[in-house]
Amino acid sequence: MNSKDTRRERIAASPRWDGERFRNTHAIPRGTGPMPSLKDFLCGGNRRVPQAPLPSMNPLDSWQRAPQSGLRATWLGHSTVLLEIDGWRVLTDPVWGPRASPSRFVGPKRFQPVPVAMSELPKLDLVLLSHDHYDHLDFTTMRLLRRVNVPIVTSLGVGMHLEAFGIAPQRIVELDWWETHRVPGTDLTLTATPSQHFSGRGLKDGNKTLWSSWVLATQRHRVFFSGDTGLTPEYAETHARFGAFDLVMLEIGAFHPAWGGIHLGPENALAAHALLGGGPLLPIHWGTFNLALHPWDDPVETLVRRAPKSGARLLLPKLGEAIEPAQDLPIDTWWRGVDAIPQASPPPDEVLPKEMSWPID
Repeated sequence: MNSKDTRRERIAASPRWDGERFRNTHAIPRGTGPMPSLKDFLCGGNRRVPQAPLPSMNPLDSWQRAPQSGLRATWLGHSTVLLEIDGWRVLTDPVWGPRASPSRFVGPKRFQPVPVAMSELPKLDLVLLSHDHYDHLDFTTMRLLRRVNVPIVTSLGVGMHLEAFGIAPQRIVELDWWETHRVPGTDLTLTATPSQHFSGRGLKDGNKTLWSSWVLATQRHRVFFSGDTGLTPEYAETHARFGAFDLVMLEIGAFHPAWGGIHLGPENALAAHALLGGGPLLPIHWGTFNLALHPWDDPVETLVRRAPKSGARLLLPKLGEAIEPAQDLPIDTWWRGVDAIPQASPPPDEVLPKEMSWPID
């Protein structure tokens, strides 16, 4: 049986599949107010893009040294994080392309290039893809990964996109919720867990693939990665099954009242954090693309303002800054003042090589 037949059988057997598409466990709460129009997206809102590049750091020196605690995270923009966990390296939702779009010429353009080129990444043990939206599954990046023999773990059905991009089927592992995969030769496991979102890359493939949050675990550490999600009570079940987390990565950006429960936003991120049992909180899914009508820095400013009341311990690294959650890190509001910097010329679309290799072992 080939990979396509196996995939179809597994999709048909999923409790999330209704015969035509995947469904969330709970109905998504309705939003408030009118849905933004195309004109709103093109012209609405204020301060949707920073006036200058955000402060960033080159992580290469940090990556040459093993983390003292065994757990380190480097936020590279949006939901792209290089996670080092007890000797293994996992890259989440890697997006190096210039736009979150099916086109390289139109669509939301990233505020600035990724702090490090893909060719400079250390050797990876795994790539983790939460779902198939363009700001998480990027064709340009997957093209660069085609000839790098690194496994890819993703949600059920997403492998059909990867195979279309030229990724060998034997490199792809697709999981349904609550399924676990142990990376061969390691003690690293990945479990797909419930989230509340949707999927699709075109007009006719809505919810044909699954979306997931993720638990990454070794014998020493447990990490939670939200992918994209709204607030769901299923996060309490995730906590009940896995216990405390050493790092919790939750999306905070690209939200709108009319969208209801498909994204968290900062306030619901704190509520989700509580359902998950707490732990050091690294906000993701912000500061990279203009995907909503709110000011570009509103998610993180709201999070910083609300977090003390919830007791959440925030991790707020600069782009490219490698941090260890076990360390006592002060809050650095490094993004403030960016809009006071004189307007800079927008960066050109990044010129990417046709292929890549790993120069760092």
